[in-house]
Amino acid sequence: MSDPIYSYDEMMSDDDYARPHEEAGYKLHGGFDAEGRYVSPRMKVRSPAVDEWRERMVARGGGLIDADETLLAGETFPSYPQTKLMLQSGIDQGIWNSLTITGVIEARGRALLDYPAPDLQKIIVDDISAMAAGHLAKGLLHAHGMDEGGDPASDRGAHDAMWFAVRDTVFGKGAYPLPEVPENIGRPDSDRREIPDIPAEYEQLILLMMNVLMIEIRAEMIFDYYCKLLGDPDLFSAKREAAEWGVEIVNRIRQDEAIHVGYLQLVLSELRGCTFKTTDGKQVAGSELIDPVWERMVHWHAVDNPKLQREQSRKDVEARILTHPRGDEILAEFRALED
Repeated sequence: MSDPIYSYDEMMSDDDYARPHEEAGYKLHGGFDAEGRYVSPRMKVRSPAVDEWRERMVARGGGLIDADETLLAGETFPSYPQTKLMLQSGIDQGIWNSLTITGVIEARGRALLDYPAPDLQKIIVDDISAMAAGHLAKGLLHAHGMDEGGDPASDRGAHDAMWFAVRDTVFGKGAYPLPEVPENIGRPDSDRREIPDIPAEYEQLILLMMNVLMIEIRAEMIFDYYCKLLGDPDLFSAKREAAEWGVEIVNRIRQDEAIHVGYLQLVLSELRGCTFKTTDGKQVAGSELIDPVWERMVHWHAVDNPKLQREQSRKDVEARILTHPRGDEILAEFRALED
């Protein structure tokens, strides 16, 4: 059996589509097969390659790091019952803002196209050419960036436009002024080195993958949240068909995103099983470098950041409720639902 080594062009290749993906006036990536099933972009080689690399890693005795939504305990703020209360009271700007912000943040993912990923092989003893880790700069990072923010050479939108399409259909494109978008949703940069045993550019690549992986894991919770919200028969009674269509689009985004969790989890797991060359000429097991940093990254995303976000958003949410003619009454019920 030949080693699973692929070229950049292979990793970026699409399946054949029977018809293009166009919704709500947006030209979008991906397409549909002859049976009308949605087919994600750039998956012809990328998806089976990730599956094969994972199987080979497990056959070598490797194991996958934990990387699913169980890492993120607790409920979002506002909670689902609180959000439902606001929508039933006609307070829908928060959801419009959230869909807009999600689309803008997705567009920023295109930055992965310009990320100068260093060659990990230079600091790893093992041959990684037939691993996912050896293909980061051979299509994996670029495909991820295009999935999120689109291909600069194409007129087709990506996840950014797909979120806007949901917003526009259910709420209207210009329903509210554009909200302020957070500058950074990942863990803030720190001057303190996390992995000082390797050069800084390699440390930054590993931290980037961990940060993005945790963001992608949280995205799965967001998909569940919006599908439940848009699919709730008690809500959007005047736009039930549009809301159900929104669930379909969210699930297409979810389908696209699965490969992101898959390859990032795999690369970090592969690196745990490799031997690294340190800056002082020694060799160290990858697990000694990866595990403590991953533990800190998970804690920030699961504990510290949700607490910070809750504190930051509470004031804005409650102020929005109080603009309603029955604001005091709704706010009292809102707070009771949290208790």
